[in-house]
Amino acid sequence: MKFGIDRLLEDLALRGRLAGKRVALLAHPASVTRELVHTLDALAALPEIRLSAAFGPQHGLRGDKQDNMAESPDFTDPEHGIPVFSLYGTVRRPSAQMMDALDVLLVDLQDVGCRVYTFVTTLRYVLEEAAKHRKSVWILDRPNPVGREIEGLRLRPGWESFVGAGPLPMRHGLTLGELARWLARTLKLDVELEVVAMDGWRPGEAPGFGWPLGERAWVNPSPNAPNLWMARCYPGTVMLEGTALSEGRGTTRPLELFGAPDLESDELLKKMSALAADWMRGCRLRPCWFEPTFHKHVGRLCGGLQIHVEDSAYDPAAFRPWRLMALAFKALRALQQAHGDARARECVRDPRHVRHRAAHARAEAQGRLQIQAARGRGEPLRDARAPLEALGAQEARGDRRDAREEAKGYAQSRAQQVRDAEADGRLARLLFLAPRSRDQEGEQHEDVERRRARDERVGIHVPAEG
Repeated sequence: MKFGIDRLLEDLALRGRLAGKRVALLAHPASVTRELVHTLDALAALPEIRLSAAFGPQHGLRGDKQDNMAESPDFTDPEHGIPVFSLYGTVRRPSAQMMDALDVLLVDLQDVGCRVYTFVTTLRYVLEEAAKHRKSVWILDRPNPVGREIEGLRLRPGWESFVGAGPLPMRHGLTLGELARWLARTLKLDVELEVVAMDGWRPGEAPGFGWPLGERAWVNPSPNAPNLWMARCYPGTVMLEGTALSEGRGTTRPLELFGAPDLESDELLKKMSALAADWMRGCRLRPCWFEPTFHKHVGRLCGGLQIHVEDSAYDPAAFRPWRLMALAFKALRALQQAHGDARARECVRDPRHVRHRAAHARAEAQGRLQIQAARGRGEPLRDARAPLEALGAQEARGDRRDAREEAKGYAQSRAQQVRDAEADGRLARLLFLAPRSRDQEGEQHEDVERRRARDERVGIHVPAEG
């Protein structure tokens, strides 16, 4: 099959329409020809093409930024001597000065078929600016690697953002050229738009079901999109970015697996199957262990699940990644509630927890009185969330009043510690009741003793456990 860039390079009459015009290119690392030559270099080799500028989306024209939110600067291309403008730096849409550098903008971006992939929003912005400045846009079309399947809710009006260009479902089933036409029609843009379509794309055929597997090489369109399997999982696993669960960044299989420290994979898998086994069709789920080298839970062993969509078990008609991850979230919530209820019942039966809660309540009441007194004197209040370690130092300076004021936040700080524990995975030990080692029990005992010592320094009496 032929991509849009292949057709442009082969069709003399087609590229002849660009002769005498200032041509700019919006591209990224996956913008390559069949021979794996970057589109910028391929266009520069054509005598009738006058390259005047280039644009890079998130992660850059050549892929210079690894991290997800790292911005790229403008620069001058050292080989071709043209300005390269970043559309993920100081600006997200091209400025008037940038648009003045071109007559025609060629867009050659490999998308992954998901609404939140930021290249869709960058496409919207360049179409809007082209309409405003009366410039032409040509889309060199490429496959939607996950095919024509559609899944997920549409973005609600008013919720547009850089990860939501318009009212698209999470998995939209369109190519970038089709998205450009849809955007122009939906936004009622008066823009000169041309799509150089592909030749021979058959999204319903095995084994690629959207991507010409075995015929074209896969090049990462972004650093954490290393293969076709990631693209198949991405419309679901991308939702993990808003949770405390690792989505596999920092591993060799990002966005194909997920987990957290002490997460009980087998228990999660059983709960998912019990809730909605039909939602797990079209793929295979495998309990696994991984240790991220960066991002969430870096350097910590995580239990989780890997979603396998690379073998004969993959069924594009049955696999619904968005629904699969919704099921995983529901199963996790059910397990959390079940184990949380069990822990609550244990607390009611254990008089030690009753005494602790009473001590916390007394500390909070005492803190409120201190704050009221401070307000009456017109004195500034200290942050009740300040670390408890500061209390002893304040008392050592003879500033017992401030120490007492800090004590009012004892209960809130304990709740904050639980939230922090959840963020880095420690709460998973409570949620899934993973067995604890003697070393872990010893660390917990030491932590309790440190808290009791801090309490005693500020005059809060907490009965000893036992």
